[in-house]
This record gives sequence, structure tokens and C-alpha cells, in this order.
Amino acid sequence: MQATPVASKSTPATFTENKYLITLVFVTSLFMFWGIAITMGDVLNKHFQHVLSLTKTQSAFVQFAIFGAYFVMGIPAGLFMKRFGYKNGVLLGLSLFAIGSFLFVPAAAAASFTYFGIALFILGCGISTLETVAHPFVASLGDQRTSDQRINFAQAFNALGAIIGPAIGSYFLLRNNTAGSTDLTSVKTLYIVIGSVIATIAILFSFVKVPALTDPHAVVANPDAANVDVEPGKTLFQHKHFVWAVVAQFFNVAAQGGTWAFFINYGHEKMGFSDATAGNYMVLFMGLMLAGRFVGTFLMRVIAPHSLLAIFAACNIVMCIIIAQSFGWPSFIALMMLNFFFSIMFPTIFSLGLKNLGSHTQQASSFISMGVVGGAIFPFLMGMVAEHDVAAAYYLPIICYAVIFLFGSKLYKIN
Repeated sequence: MQATPVASKSTPATFTENKYLITLVFVTSLFMFWGIAITMGDVLNKHFQHVLSLTKTQSAFVQFAIFGAYFVMGIPAGLFMKRFGYKNGVLLGLSLFAIGSFLFVPAAAAASFTYFGIALFILGCGISTLETVAHPFVASLGDQRTSDQRINFAQAFNALGAIIGPAIGSYFLLRNNTAGSTDLTSVKTLYIVIGSVIATIAILFSFVKVPALTDPHAVVANPDAANVDVEPGKTLFQHKHFVWAVVAQFFNVAAQGGTWAFFINYGHEKMGFSDATAGNYMVLFMGLMLAGRFVGTFLMRVIAPHSLLAIFAACNIVMCIIIAQSFGWPSFIALMMLNFFFSIMFPTIFSLGLKNLGSHTQQASSFISMGVVGGAIFPFLMGMVAEHDVAAAYYLPIICYAVIFLFGSKLYKIN
């Protein structure tokens, strides 16, 4: 990766440059594909409760396998990216993604939840690698002062994927659920298609020529640079804002994992919807996240990203309290709005955590990605409460949003 000087603050900051457009399109599409994969896991959670006769706590292993892979793969993915570059990191992630998808075929043939767990873990390693690589990749495709905007823009397509995932899953998996059925043919067919699409994207991306990148994290002499390592003698973990970003990301994805995993259960048990109808509402649920990403990206032009993060976290604390009361439609609308306010949290925490880290940036990206392991742990806790009352389970994410509020209001600061 070739380093070029960072623009000074007196130079207008553009969103990106023409030479990066093709690369930006491909990398942005990756955000959509792992959005599909993660939310498809939430549909699988409910589907496996039916066809494999699992409890809510047992089915939470779907999220454990996917998000647990982030913890295992975070550092290796970062090291691979640093050694072989962004493009090869993307190709590794897509390859693992495709392999994990194809492994659904033998898992379905054996009707084994253990085999599905292995397939989901390998798929999770793929999307973990993509996520570790894609965020600093997008950040490097232009002026560092607009990196927050680029990452939130790319994450908007992750939200689009999060809409497509439940729509596909509800149509192919939940629509035809019948009591006592153990048929896994639809799961097998669906993941053959997903694996084929991802393999095709990998082949196409291998032919893309990535231009020499502006390295916004290199230490330069210009004191007006927007994002350089202002204290190059510091170790990574001496940057407190980075450490708190890892903590905030852990709790952020913990809240996401639990909220999404039991959304369909809430619709079925508290609103009386069929599983398919609840799955359709999940499409709207994810649509609100997409809307939140675009609204949030716009608001960041007039409100500092950290302040908007704190405001949205406070709103979600209120939403969780309303959800837990089981007020019927008011609580269900609050559940829907939870995703609107959640929308900007992941990319904004990621971007704030990478500020002014200089040569530590790629390693930092790995650790922030590892914070996603929160999504592997929290669904188990919410599942235990949900066995008794799925609404009461939504008290637990309040802890997560309180931590995010503190990060956005105070702990984001670069010392």
C-alpha cells in the first residue's frame, strides 16, 4: 500500500475520488452480503427451533457460532491483511464465506445441529475477515476527514442486506413451516445459492485492479493532518479511546445479537403473529435500520458523530423499557424503533476507535472486530430469560446501551 500525503484541513474534504469508485463499489457490496448472512442466522434460529426441536437457549448457538468466529478470526484476519493487503484479505473472507455456505449441504443431509454449527462457524470466519478488512479499506478510499461518512454510507448497504436476509429467509424457510416437520431441503438449497453467489463475487473481485491507496494513517509532517498518530511512541492499548471502542463494540453487538435473535419470538408470543408474519415484520425492522443509517449520515454533517451516538443510545434505553412492558402495539413499535436508533452505532464506534492510531490502525481494526464476540454471548443470556418471558429479556440490552452512551458522551475522547 502506497502512502501519499494527507490533505490539510484547509483543503475541502471530498467523499472519495474517481479513481477509487470501482473499488468502493465492490467493497461496499461486501457490507450488504455479510448483512444478509447475519440476519439469515436470525431466521435460522427460529427455523431450527421447529425442525430440530430446539429450545430458545439451544437455538442461540446459531448466533454463538457466527459471532464467536469474530473472536477467533479477528487477529488472524488483521495479520493477513497487514501481510498481504486489503484485496487479498477480501478474497480470503469471500472464500471462507462460500465454503461455510456449501457445508450446509452435508449438515442438512445429516440433520445435525452440530454440523450446522461448524458450517456457521466457518461462514462466520469469512464474514469476520470481510468486516475486519472492509472498514479500514473503506476508510482509506479518500480523505480521512470524511471516513465517518464513507463507513456509514457503506454500512447503509449492510442494512440493505439486513433487509434482504429476513425477506429471503422468511419466504424460503418460515413460510412452509409445518408442525413436526424435519425437512431441511429448503435450507440446503438456499445455502447452495448463497455459496455460488459469493464464489462468483470472489472471482470477479480478483480481476479488479485496486489503485495505490492514500494511507490516511501514516505519520506525516503536516500538523494539520486530519488523522495521524499524534503520539507515535504509544502502544496500541495506551490509546484509551481505542480500548473503550472495543468495549463499546462488545456491548453494541451483544445488544444487536440478542435483539435480532428473539424478534420473531416476540412477534409470535406477544403480538400473536405467525412465524412467517413476524418474519415479514423483521424486513420492516431492518428497513428502519437502513433509514437510520441514511438519516444518521446526514445528521453527522451538523451533529458530531460521538454526540449522535450518545443521543441514539439514550433513545434505545427508553425503547427497551417500553418493549419490556408488553403494551401491545406501542411496545412492538418501540421494538421496531430499536433498530432505527441502533443503525449508526456499529460504524460510528468503529470509526471513532480508529482515530489517530497511525501505524496501529490495521491491528486496531482486528481488535474492534473481535469485540463482536458480544453477539455470541448475549443471546444465551436473553434466551434464558425469554424461556419465561420474551418481553422481560429486553431489559438486558439496557446495560449495553448505557455503556455505549458513556462512550459517545465521554470515553471517545483522544487523549
